[in-house]
Amino acid sequence: MSKWYPKNGRVIFHVDMNSFFASVEMAFDPSLKGKPLAIAGNPEERRGIVVTSSYEARKYGVKTTMPVGEARRLCPDLIVMSPTFERYRTASKEMFKILADVTPIVQPVSIDEGYMDITDCEAQGTPPELARYIQERIHHELDLPCSIGIAPNKFLAKMASDMKKPMGITILRKRDLAKKLWPLPVEEMHGIGEKTAGKLHHLQIKTVGELAAASPLELKRILGINGERLQNKANGIDTKPVDPEAVHEFKSIGTSTTLPHDTTDETEIRKVLRRLAAKVEQRMKNKQVLSRNVQVMIRYYDRKTVTRSRQLQDYMYTADDIFNIALQQFEAHWTQEPVRLLGVTAQDLADKEEVTQQLNIFNYESYASKEKLYDAIEKINKKYGNDTFKSLSSSEQGQVTTSFQKDFLDDYKKE
Repeated sequence: MSKWYPKNGRVIFHVDMNSFFASVEMAFDPSLKGKPLAIAGNPEERRGIVVTSSYEARKYGVKTTMPVGEARRLCPDLIVMSPTFERYRTASKEMFKILADVTPIVQPVSIDEGYMDITDCEAQGTPPELARYIQERIHHELDLPCSIGIAPNKFLAKMASDMKKPMGITILRKRDLAKKLWPLPVEEMHGIGEKTAGKLHHLQIKTVGELAAASPLELKRILGINGERLQNKANGIDTKPVDPEAVHEFKSIGTSTTLPHDTTDETEIRKVLRRLAAKVEQRMKNKQVLSRNVQVMIRYYDRKTVTRSRQLQDYMYTADDIFNIALQQFEAHWTQEPVRLLGVTAQDLADKEEVTQQLNIFNYESYASKEKLYDAIEKINKKYGNDTFKSLSSSEQGQVTTSFQKDFLDDYKKE
């Protein structure tokens, strides 16, 4: 048993539900099992987009982000359904309850995945035994499949859980890196998007192993501080703990400036807000975080100060997004009196690498352009038109006004 529970190390699980939305629908309606199924926004429209698909559908080439029309051409028998979010929310809560029965050290990172630190669970069995117990219990009680990665840290556990799907259990130790991790293309490494992969390819770095052995100076020159982080992970180094309180954290990055003179000049005010937004963006990039709340502070000539913030549906970090939201808040609350000071703050932050956006119809236009989907979406829009990613206007409970992912994590905080 001691070989599984080192004195100085940790034992981390990453539990990843397989084809979650589709699997929940199959559990709810067993007649769907074994059939090609896709969950899509606006399924009645050929230009609606596939959110997720069953493994039976994937065998025909049906993929996430694919237009429904194209998916149906590949798989004429494809069953296409609209999302039923409350159903997914309920299933997720039950899944996390099962994880919490094993250890209180559970960190959800999205509706369908989370980390567990089982280092102190030696009395309950070996890590493979515990993984099988969790997997079998989720399957038996919820009729849902999951894959589990077992590793000494979060990054390796995440990579391990992706190596065998569905219903896989994979152990990834540091001594396994050369055989299991390093041969993988850099695009398959958690934390590397398409743009970063392109930069690495420019350096002739095409595998995780080549990244692990690359020149640190070259990586820093091309990727900045993120180059060091990625290389550490490629070498199996990740010191971030599983933090059950991470879901409760509300951090912020902000900056402000006193204007040279009190002003009501809207052009000057816009320039100041844009400059502040650029500073916030740079600090967010340095810290590798995303935000879903932007606050603007207005201090008038008489030192009266007001702050107004806006909660967002999805995470963002670009200067343009920050500026636009800050400007909207300013215009909505400015009294037309002379302004003495302006401030912009990004709040409700999360580590960029830990934000696993559940690919759904609320995320595409606002978030995907910053991640791996950028080129795919651009090509789809050029081919099928800019209305491809229409938002769903209602759910089982009426009008959708907030991000489904945010709602889930907010609910988890309350429990």
